[in-house]
Amino acid sequence: MENNLITSGLGQSASPGLLVDRSRPVIWAVSGHRLVDTFRAIGHDFDARARIEVAHTAFDPALAALRQQIAQRACDVVVASGSNGAYLRSHLAVPVVLVKVGGYDLMTALCNARALSSRIAVVLHRAVSPELRRFAERFGIGLEFRSYETADDALYRIQELAALGVEVVVGAGMVADLAQRAGLAGVFLYSADSVRNALEDALAIALAQREEKSRRTQLDSVVRHLSDGVVAIDMAGRITTLNPAAARLVSRSVDGALGIPLQQIFVGLEPGAVLTQGQAELGRVDELLGRSLVVDCVPLHDAGRQTGAVFTLHAPGPLESAVGRLRAHSHRRSRSARYSLDQLVAVSPAMSELVRRCQVLARYSDATVLIQGESGSGKEVVAQGIHSSSRRCQQPFVATNCGAFPASLLESELFGYEEGAFTGARRHGKAGLFEAANGGTLFLDEIGEMPLLLQTRLLRALQEKEITRVGGLDAIPVDVRIVAATHRDLFAMVGQGAFREDLFYRLHILQVVVPPLRERPQDVEALAARLIPAALERAGVGELAAPILRNALPALRGHAWPGNVRELENVAERIAMACLLAGAAPAPEEIAALLGHASASATPAPAVLVASLPVLRRQHEAQRAHAALKASGGDRDAAALALGISRTTLWRKLR
Repeated sequence: MENNLITSGLGQSASPGLLVDRSRPVIWAVSGHRLVDTFRAIGHDFDARARIEVAHTAFDPALAALRQQIAQRACDVVVASGSNGAYLRSHLAVPVVLVKVGGYDLMTALCNARALSSRIAVVLHRAVSPELRRFAERFGIGLEFRSYETADDALYRIQELAALGVEVVVGAGMVADLAQRAGLAGVFLYSADSVRNALEDALAIALAQREEKSRRTQLDSVVRHLSDGVVAIDMAGRITTLNPAAARLVSRSVDGALGIPLQQIFVGLEPGAVLTQGQAELGRVDELLGRSLVVDCVPLHDAGRQTGAVFTLHAPGPLESAVGRLRAHSHRRSRSARYSLDQLVAVSPAMSELVRRCQVLARYSDATVLIQGESGSGKEVVAQGIHSSSRRCQQPFVATNCGAFPASLLESELFGYEEGAFTGARRHGKAGLFEAANGGTLFLDEIGEMPLLLQTRLLRALQEKEITRVGGLDAIPVDVRIVAATHRDLFAMVGQGAFREDLFYRLHILQVVVPPLRERPQDVEALAARLIPAALERAGVGELAAPILRNALPALRGHAWPGNVRELENVAERIAMACLLAGAAPAPEEIAALLGHASASATPAPAVLVASLPVLRRQHEAQRAHAALKASGGDRDAAALALGISRTTLWRKLR
């Protein structure tokens, strides 16, 4: 496309659309001579990918106008040739691509020149390559070679050649024009392919620049909007980059700090080993202008060579707040149900019916549920399953054992307390479990152990759906579903005056009775198939699961299970320890002894085995602790981490 100011150069301003349409790169093809015609002819081929602006001008006029276009962001790359291109390249801030002379260009030009005369000269910018001289000698072509630096220099060379009797001059557009003015024939050197290749190179450079600029802009935007301070320095310790947050820390402008030594602006901020040894330091605490900052410093590299370092300055306040939020989030995660109703072993008809009943209670009602069952029968698992199947499943599940606290402590645990409510009370008070479970489920295990005076407060909370902290005056509304559990006969306790009748009926809206394990023998085998392999796997002898189950099932089916599922879990652990001692699956009579069964064929060994199980466990744990310590090369921290225990616990087990 032809620029509308071609005859007088680039003009004083870009064309109206040039500043608006930046969807395509803008390439200026500039020449003061014949090359401009080739630019015009080929420029249209790039219309879909770039804006090719052609200008018929050179040297200082071209330089002034191009600088104006660059200032208006209307020029990405310049294409030129010869001395004009070299001049623009040395004075412009944008890339200048030179149209290069190829071998085909030279041969074509020489053929055209030979058709005119045998007295030929080649005049090239700056230097004539030795390869070109050897080419002329090898093919017996009598040529005169000259090189030039400036337009005046080129004119002098033309006059010199004319005096020698040269009749045809091959060269760039300016050289060919000067030859014609001197009465010689001028043959233009550049072909259309050379111009096209130069424009392709210019387009590739422009696209690469755009991509790099986009990445740099995104990175600058990210760094600029960080709340933490970011400072980059070079290997001499001078500041090369800093973001507004870092500038605010030292009350300086961003531009006013660039190029100044780091410690002159950030007094107290030491580069440390990051420059001298290239070592990163994370979480370092420095004193900067009378305040403590957490500093991360890491080296910067370019092409495998360190070029500087970058410092990230964290104020302690936001970090402490973030740690608090992380802890709160972790606390919320710990207050979630781990089990669902689908995880209950329900092979027996009784448990199948219990699961179906709990699903209905969970999905279609929000009323209080009372779970009754013997100790160890899995009442809390059922409670968690009800919560997981209810509309409150995304809200907290909070559990407490009412028999584990004295009356005064249980009251503050449930309802919380205000600051100064009693000696040792936390500053600002503490929220209770009702508030912690707000929107979710509060599981009150062993509700039959709750003192009578506290039962009164619980009844009011259930009726009014609000609580008052210990030592407080304001009522706090709460939305909590209560699931209570007990192994005691609450109705009988009501008759004995040990449990409030009104609270009993408030809790007894929906009832679930968990049958003892002895009443559902079908579930024993399914539970054993789950619990025993898990215990063996934890002990590192999981490969013995199949033979152990074959040997254990007859004895397990005949056991009364007074401790219910909890007892079966304990038996699974004993069996795992027995495997470690024997190195093989225990015989059926040995497993029966672990259950406490009498056996006519049993030898005293099983009794000894039962008595030595705690010792066996300690021996096994000590062996694993020593193995972990050896694997970590004596590093106790690494060994403790690998075992999932604390360093103190590791020390105790090693003893």
